[in-house]
Amino acid sequence: MSSLAPRDVVAHGLGGGGDLPLPPELAIAGGTAALTVSFAILLLAWRRPRFDDANAGATGRAVPKGLAAVLDSRWLARALMAFGLVAFAYIAVAAVLGQDLLINPVFGVGYVLLWVGIVPASLLFGPAFRAISPARTLHLLLARATRVDPGTGTSTYPARWGYWPAAVGLFAFVWMELVYPYSTELSPFRLWFAGYLAVMVVGSAVFGSRWLERADPFEVYSTLVGHLSVWGRDDDGTLVWRSPLRNLARVRGEPGLVAAVAVLLGSTAYDSFREANVWVRFTQSFEGPVTLLDTAVLLAAIGIVGLTFSAATMATGVDAARAARRSLPGVFAHAVVPIIVGYMVAHYLTFFVEYGQQTLIQLSDPLSRGDNLLGTADWEVDYWLSNNPSVLATIKVLAIVTGHVLGVVAAHDKAIQVLPARHHATGQLPLLFAMVLYTFGGLYLLFGV
Repeated sequence: MSSLAPRDVVAHGLGGGGDLPLPPELAIAGGTAALTVSFAILLLAWRRPRFDDANAGATGRAVPKGLAAVLDSRWLARALMAFGLVAFAYIAVAAVLGQDLLINPVFGVGYVLLWVGIVPASLLFGPAFRAISPARTLHLLLARATRVDPGTGTSTYPARWGYWPAAVGLFAFVWMELVYPYSTELSPFRLWFAGYLAVMVVGSAVFGSRWLERADPFEVYSTLVGHLSVWGRDDDGTLVWRSPLRNLARVRGEPGLVAAVAVLLGSTAYDSFREANVWVRFTQSFEGPVTLLDTAVLLAAIGIVGLTFSAATMATGVDAARAARRSLPGVFAHAVVPIIVGYMVAHYLTFFVEYGQQTLIQLSDPLSRGDNLLGTADWEVDYWLSNNPSVLATIKVLAIVTGHVLGVVAAHDKAIQVLPARHHATGQLPLLFAMVLYTFGGLYLLFGV
């Protein structure tokens, strides 16, 4: 059975940018130029909104009745919930009874299959985590046992909270994963997930399923990325196929949404930065508390994303009251989602593919005693991606550039919906500058320049 070195558990940039066979200056210049040219083309050719609900076809094309009947069937929903609950129980056994070793599959499940796997699963199937969420299943079971409506609780979820609980949860997870020095020890790992499950179940009992929609960090993450899938629902709840960007435009700005996307984007940037040689050398010679330093840098990365995006969206020419101007960051926040996906693909691709395979191997032996429960213990990890750096480099650069171009398209379409006509061009310039900054920074960190 193949195995990865212990450092690979946390070295998320497997096959990092330092050894990619592309001139960094060329990739960075080309990426920023592509973004700028795309914006210029949009100004000339895209002069009316195409993703607002007032346009024809905004509801999407109905999925064929036979397929929709299967996908919306109660038995499929129950099967997915059962799968999620059984998978959770299986991992819980490894977490409680398994050995405190790096070969324990819980780390790969949490940091790879769950956190990174949310992106491809949600792009393919929509908000996939919602269907298998153990917290949501437990909430439904408790609601049925107590004969209450799972959609309601003892209290109404405060609208002013919005996505803030999810933003806090997302930060708590990335802090444990990227900063906490004992993130690959079993006790703190299972304590975090036990606390997460308790907060989700208790919160849903108080506020109903709305709590899970706005507070569960994994469900919120999956739902945001799922808006870039082709699956959606019209206002009547009918399952439809819809353009991913039209789907994305249906994300509504609420309190905390900017904070949530800033955590997702900023934490990925921090993860790239902490692997840079200059930062590694600095932390090795730093005599103070490294955990506190890393926490400050993580917060700074998130804050830079949140502040630059908010400032760029609010620095537009609008004929609106100050309160309306303050709402603009939330209105445009959906445009950051493609950028997040691009960064995730670029930074975690080899980590997901290669350590994901290793996790599937380890899952056959959850107690680390030589079992082969799932029949995967004899599999071998395929390192094709790492052994083909040219392909890897192309995918990574294209992921970042494509994510930013799609973000510009989404922001442009929203801008010509909400900005006065005379500000359709100038009003978008601050946001364009911010996205150019993100593109430059993403490619710079990718190549470890």
